[in-house]
Formats: sequence, structure tokens, C-alpha cells
Amino acid sequence: MANAAHVIRRIGPREFDFAREVAVMAIVNRTPDSFYDRGRTEALDAAVDAATLAIEQGADWIDVGGAKFAPGPAIPPAEEIDRVVPVVAALAGSGAVISVDTFHAEVARAAIEAGAHVVNDTTGIHDPAMADVVAETGATIVVTHSLAKPRTPYPSPRYDDVVAEVSAFLAERVALAESRGVASDRIIVDPGHDLNKHTLHSLELTRRLGEITSLGYPTLVALSNKDFVGESLGRPREQRIEGSIAAAVYCVMRGARIVRVHNVRETVDAMRMVAAIEGWREPAFLEHNR
Repeated sequence: MANAAHVIRRIGPREFDFAREVAVMAIVNRTPDSFYDRGRTEALDAAVDAATLAIEQGADWIDVGGAKFAPGPAIPPAEEIDRVVPVVAALAGSGAVISVDTFHAEVARAAIEAGAHVVNDTTGIHDPAMADVVAETGATIVVTHSLAKPRTPYPSPRYDDVVAEVSAFLAERVALAESRGVASDRIIVDPGHDLNKHTLHSLELTRRLGEITSLGYPTLVALSNKDFVGESLGRPREQRIEGSIAAAVYCVMRGARIVRVHNVRETVDAMRMVAAIEGWREPAFLEHNR
């Protein structure tokens, strides 16, 4: 599907022109062990309040998670459903795109029935049943590169050419989704920064992101406060906002069109500034030297 990144996409209640628009996806995790929030939004009210604030700050999209990608004890799908579905249901009608961050097909189905528009599968459709759910419901899917089985360690990853191998993986998994009935215009790809990759891998993926966007599908980047940012700058988790925004801007200039973030207000301003410079949007007002 040539040039799919440069067409108008309808995702849930929103229409995006990815030729000249960047969608900001806000992260809301109902987990006690989330990487960045450390359980701050584990409670239902806290999760809904965080999502509502993110929308007020300009987020186009809310990504609701109930189980983190990183290694840890298995979380039964029923428990994951109990975590994510009430948040999705509370946000129905908000005007934002709602995605569920899950690798369980049954969780995806329950979330879609509650009002989610997108499945964000960080395991790259390790279970083909996920593609079946997406095809049957008409949802959109984010196909992400990773190598480990869900919630299991994958120490010391090795690649001969990380970008070529990530690109080949994404092409293969996209083909799987399409073969099971997922429409091409319902597919987004994500190279999976830091997922079974070390810092040098993630930096190379960022530098060569054009090889991922050239696959022809809208590209999502999930860079926010990740370890490759922290290791590049020598900054702890709570001091990575500036580095995360710099990486996001860099990726957008190389074709990324969806950025998944924790720090919504700051990222929205950065994306709007890029859009103003590129001529994709008008300034908020014109007063200086007029």
C-alpha cells in the first residue's frame, strides 16, 4: 500500500491528515508497576481524571493499559479487562481516539465493545487471534516490533542490522494482519524503541526512521522517558522530558505521525510548533510587529 502515511485516516471519532498532522497519544496505565507513573493512575478515578486532563491539554488519543510490556508475573485476561474496560467506557463520547494497550485478543474484544477504537499490540500480533478480532470489529491495530514472549525477559538482544530486521518483521506481521482480513487502512506500525533493544539500537532506529515510514503505513513512535533517552543524556526517569521531546520532534521530521507520551502539554506544544514551522497549521494569534 504505497504512501499510506500521506492519506486522510478516520480513526474512531477523529479524522487525521497524516500528510500534515501529528496525533499526540497520551498514556494512561491502570497498573501498580507502570514504568513511569509507578501506579499513580492505578485507581479508576485517577485513570479517568488523568485521561480527561490529557484531552484538555490537547491529546488527540488516549492509550489505556492494564499490563505493562516489561517482564513480570502473568496477569489473567479477566483481571486486565477489569482494569481497562471501565476506563474505556468512561471515555466513550469524549471525542478522543481510545486505544487499548494489550496483547490478549479477549481483552481487545472487550475493550472494543466498551468503545475502544484501536488495539495497541506491543507484541506484534504474537497471537493471530488478535488480527481476527481487529478484522471482525473493524478496529485499527498498531503493529509493534518486539521479540520476547509477553512479560518475559529478553536479555542482551543482538541484531546484524536492527533497522532492516525491524522493518522486515513489521512487513511480515502487517502481511499476517492483512491475510486475516484487517484492512490496510486500519494498520499503524511502531518500531518499538527500547522493546528488546538496547540504547544504540534505539538511537539507530531513530536516525533511520525513514526506512520504517517507507513501509507506507502511519508510524507511531513510543519514546517518552525511555531508557535510551536517559542513557543518552545521563538523566534519571523523572528528568527525561526534554530529551523525549527532542527525540519526538526528530522522528516527526522523518515521517512519524503519532507520538505516544506521558507529558502531554509539553509534547502538544512541541508538535504544534513543528506544525506551525512546516505550515501545517496557523499560529494561535498574530500580534508581533503587525
